[in-house]
Amino acid sequence: MSRAQRRLAAACAFALGLCAACTHGQGGAVVTIYSADGLRDGRPNWFDTEFAAFTRQTGIKVQYIEAGSGVIVNRILAERADPQADVLVTLPPFMQKAAAAGVLQAAKLRAATGESAGGAGAAVPWLTLANDYACWIYNANALPAPPPSYDALLDVRFKNRIQYSTPGQAGDGTAVMLQSFKMYGGKERGFGYLHKLQANNLGPSASTGRLAALVNKGELWLDNGDLQMNYVQLRRNPNIRIFFPQAPDGKRYAMALPYEIALVKGGPHGEPGRKLVAFLLSKPAQEKLFALAGSFPARSDVPATDAAARTLTHMLAGVQIWVPDWDQVTRDLDADVERWHQVTGS
Repeated sequence: MSRAQRRLAAACAFALGLCAACTHGQGGAVVTIYSADGLRDGRPNWFDTEFAAFTRQTGIKVQYIEAGSGVIVNRILAERADPQADVLVTLPPFMQKAAAAGVLQAAKLRAATGESAGGAGAAVPWLTLANDYACWIYNANALPAPPPSYDALLDVRFKNRIQYSTPGQAGDGTAVMLQSFKMYGGKERGFGYLHKLQANNLGPSASTGRLAALVNKGELWLDNGDLQMNYVQLRRNPNIRIFFPQAPDGKRYAMALPYEIALVKGGPHGEPGRKLVAFLLSKPAQEKLFALAGSFPARSDVPATDAAARTLTHMLAGVQIWVPDWDQVTRDLDADVERWHQVTGS
């Protein structure tokens, strides 16, 4: 299937999901949220739990549409003349892309959420919803230990046993590209590494979430991911393990990859949307992130004291967190993704 055909198939699947969702919530107040995958994984999960609590408290129903981070923002852009979503949740740099395109509500979200709720400045039309970090997973039955380094992923024994999600479509896949730049000291060497890795890469994937099940079954041995999503997936995928490969300098790094939330400009249900943003950023909702989502809260007043918080903190022990210059990433994104397609032939 060609790249254009894959994009068309993804768009059609998204549209079918949107039509299905529109059959729900009729006859009362409703808010529509478009979201990157991850926070609704598993049962129970954080999104479903909080959406149900929000409906009980406010009477407002929630319509939920999910896709890869880039796919979801591209849908917002395609609908700008007739917005269908009220709330957007996605990963950087796709939130920054949406902001640059002018499709986010310019009103300050702090007025709705409270000063302690978010980490964004007053001029930025989004807030951090949950903190997360890029990682990799492997099948513990197929491999006694994970590959120790990024260079080790190039071993011929991993041919067609590795798959990572597509930069430009999936936030985690974009993170693989950006991490390669970081690990190898710049874009030229980073793209050189990705060119070599392509010999083992099974092929493109518009979403990261589906890959964990393939690793669990042994169809893949390794794939990219993020700590939040993969931690939740451990519940129903007992063969996967999370790891952080070493860079050439011998250190292990994890790129910060937060879920971010914003109001969509011209959304059909603006006030219900604002109420949902405030609810998801409230302390009672954020306190459930560790246990239900495997994610670190955006709020600084939520202590990391429960069992899930201790486990997640332990997983990051010895790993250096780094944050890209997201403004620069956003400016370069289209060119970098096109270069990725060229060097990988995908």
